[in-house]
Amino acid sequence: MFRVREHREEPAAANTPERRETPAPRERDASGEPYERHGGGPDEPRERGGRREPRDEAVRPDDPANMREQYRVGTFDQADLAEDPYEQFARWFADVVRAAGTGVIAEPNAMVVSTAGAGGVPSSRTVLLKGYDRRGFVFFSNHGSRKGRELAANPHVSLLFPWHPIARQVIVGGRAERVPEAETAAYFHSRPHASQVAAWASEQSRVVESRAVLEESYAERAARWPQGSQVPVPPYWGGYRVVAASVEFWQGRENRLHDRLRYVAGGAGGAGGAGGVGEGWAVERLAP
Repeated sequence: MFRVREHREEPAAANTPERRETPAPRERDASGEPYERHGGGPDEPRERGGRREPRDEAVRPDDPANMREQYRVGTFDQADLAEDPYEQFARWFADVVRAAGTGVIAEPNAMVVSTAGAGGVPSSRTVLLKGYDRRGFVFFSNHGSRKGRELAANPHVSLLFPWHPIARQVIVGGRAERVPEAETAAYFHSRPHASQVAAWASEQSRVVESRAVLEESYAERAARWPQGSQVPVPPYWGGYRVVAASVEFWQGRENRLHDRLRYVAGGAGGAGGAGGVGEGWAVERLAP
């Protein structure tokens, strides 16, 4: 399994010199090289009633209607695809990790996990990917959290990797299943000690009276399991593996004519003009 390394921030050095304002970093492509985005600014005309009119002179910079980017990063075609979506994901994930090394992306393994309970009401949250291979994509959580309760009622799930700074997204649709207890224990004990303690202290997604109550709960557990002791895995905590039924790879392109190539499980391979796609997967090109 490909394992995703946890990011730990280094403590700030003492007597840090005075910080000076520096220009914002330039946007970069998947290899970390700078590229130019050409966005529609205040002078760009807009259409009203079929007529193109200039924008108002007093354009609010915080108006979402005036925010747009023109993606001119690269191309993405069926001929570029790997034999299966997991190998293709590995290629793109390597690109985004390299981009993270230049400071373009903070957490390349951050993904939006969307679930829905038996009633069909959706909910989303950002979670960190902790492993992937041809069996699926793995993350860990409290089974009693909202997502855990919803997955127990409805295992269908969507994952979204929003790598906007390099004009890419990956969207996974599939079913979540719990990973074996041994796999959960191995990951749990690889976490920082404080994170293991926090898993006992926080009843995730439950209403808490105050921050003070949460910190008191943590202090009690920290006293029970001091640094150097082994923290047991909470019985309500564990991993989920999302077995993909579809995986879409989205590459931003100019004029909103984005490239969208989606692997679909159950195909004979090579569908949609995608040469070299392996058995069990078909590929579709979606209109942007």
